[in-house]
Amino acid sequence: MSLLVVGSVAFDDVETRFGRRERILGGSASYFSMAASRFAPVRMVAVVGEDFPQETLDDFAARGCDTAGIERAPGKTFYWRGKYSPDFSTRTTLETQLNVFAGFTPKLPPRFCDAKFLFLANIHPDLQLQVLDAMTNDPFVAGDTMNLWITTEKPTLEKLVSRLQLITVNDEEARQLTGQWHLLQAGRAIQKMGPRTVILKKGEHGALLFHDDALFFAPAFPLASFVDPTGAGDTFAGGFMGSLARDGVVNAASLRRAMFYGTVAASFTCEHFSVDGLRDLTLERLDERFAGLVDFTNCG
Repeated sequence: MSLLVVGSVAFDDVETRFGRRERILGGSASYFSMAASRFAPVRMVAVVGEDFPQETLDDFAARGCDTAGIERAPGKTFYWRGKYSPDFSTRTTLETQLNVFAGFTPKLPPRFCDAKFLFLANIHPDLQLQVLDAMTNDPFVAGDTMNLWITTEKPTLEKLVSRLQLITVNDEEARQLTGQWHLLQAGRAIQKMGPRTVILKKGEHGALLFHDDALFFAPAFPLASFVDPTGAGDTFAGGFMGSLARDGVVNAASLRRAMFYGTVAASFTCEHFSVDGLRDLTLERLDERFAGLVDFTNCG
């Protein structure tokens, strides 16, 4: 099944207790696509600058990603620099240069508009709505957001949320969006805003899936090596949506299976800087960790 992602492709400068890496590949669409393409072909929509290497775009294409929707604009590529505390409990943004991303308006090639599965990564909700309006069919639509849009664009964001089938938020965003402190109440409150399905991410503590009246919990995959969590949430979304696109159906069983695939995909990201943990990732390695996670949680 066709899978479309609209988001960012960027350069990152990341520092953790395990070192610092400069001008490494980042961006929500990058992490999402590297994970999702293990399951199904991915169509990418983003913008990069004149400084972005063509070989990286070629690498996306070699992995089954259609990059016709990645615009190359005059100027520099979006850049973010951040540092994590030694215990990874906090992340400090040291510098953000929007560059060409500041004027980004998604441009969808006509053949992208009939995608069966659509993921709207974290961009301005006005742009997310523009993408929705450009679709020519009725795709399964999932979306992401952030605290900034909840604070500054809440009416527009609420309009978007009402049109989503699924939304992914972390615990802080869920509380801010709903005004509910208790996470179970926050998840149900978001469902009442429109999405039938809500994924509430809790980082190293796993993720909750709200679907209709049911509740499902996926723990984080236990790791012996944890190097850099940047992009883990976008990788989770890629594994999740890729699994759904491969199944071709959305129901209680496929959603729960997708939760586990999203979880194990994110675990590979956290073991390395940037997308290095995803470069040689195969479906066989994903299946191996999927089976391990099933075994870890089996109490029968």
